[in-house]
Amino acid sequence: MCILFIFVNNNGKPIAGQYRLIVASNRDEYYARPALEAGPWVESPHVIGGRDMEPGREGGTWLGASGLDGIIKVGALLNVTGDSKPNVTVGRGPIVANYLSGSQTNVEYSKGLLANDNYGPFNFVSVQLDRSEASVMHASNSPHKIDNCPLDGALGFGNSTLDVPLQKVRYGRKRFEELVGRQLDVNGQDELVEDLLQLLSSNEKYFPDAELSRRAPDCAEMLAHINVRHPSEGYGSRTRTVILVDHENRMDFIEETMVGTNPDGEWKRTHLQRQW
Repeated sequence: MCILFIFVNNNGKPIAGQYRLIVASNRDEYYARPALEAGPWVESPHVIGGRDMEPGREGGTWLGASGLDGIIKVGALLNVTGDSKPNVTVGRGPIVANYLSGSQTNVEYSKGLLANDNYGPFNFVSVQLDRSEASVMHASNSPHKIDNCPLDGALGFGNSTLDVPLQKVRYGRKRFEELVGRQLDVNGQDELVEDLLQLLSSNEKYFPDAELSRRAPDCAEMLAHINVRHPSEGYGSRTRTVILVDHENRMDFIEETMVGTNPDGEWKRTHLQRQW
C-alpha cells in the first residue's frame, strides 16, 4: 500500500513567488525491510530518492525526483492491492529508477513500460516539468492503461484503479487540495510542509470502503487510514515525503522515515535542496 497526492500549479507555468509543483506521499511497507534514506544516487547524481535494500531487490525505489537539462521528473510506484499476475519475472523496483535516470519523456517511458510488461500489478505515476509546462501520466498494468491526468485540481493515487479510488484517497485528495490552495506562496514553506506531513500522519479512518474491502477482505479496516498502522504484521506507513518545486525550479525534498521498526519510536527528517 502507498498513497500519493500531486498538485500542479497553473499547468506548470511559473508564477513568481509560487510553487509550480507540490507532491506528498506515504510509503507503506514492512517495517523491517531494509532501505536507504533519501539522497543523491552515486551512479546518477541528478536523481534523489530513497532506495530499497532488500536482498535481491537492491537499488529500486518507490519515489524519487530528478533534474537534468531543464527537465524535472518525479516518479512514484504504487502496487494494485488484491490483483495478481501469473508468470511475473522481474521486481517492480527499477520502474521508477529507470524513468528518473533515463532521458525518455514520461509519455515515451509509460508506453514502453506497458509494451514490455513482466511486472506484478502496479500503478506508475510520472511527472514531467519542463520550463513552461507540465504533464502527469498514470500507467497501470492492471488493467493495461495509460492516462494523461488533468491538471485542473489536485490529484490523488492509491492502490486501486483510477476510476474506483479508495475512500482515503478521495478524502485525502480533497484535504490536500485545501492545504495547497491556501499556501502556494514560497515564503510559507515551513507552514505548508508541516501541514502536509500532518496530513500524511493522519490516523482518521475512512471506513467502510467497499473497494478496499473487496481488494483486502482480511485487513481492510487496518488499511483504511492515510497513515497505515498494522503493528501485528510489522507493516505500515514508514516513510513520509514532501516535494516542492518553486517558480525558479528550486526543489525541496523533505523526507521523514522510521529509524527502527517501531512507528512510535524515532523518526529521522532529511531535507535536500537542488537548483534545477
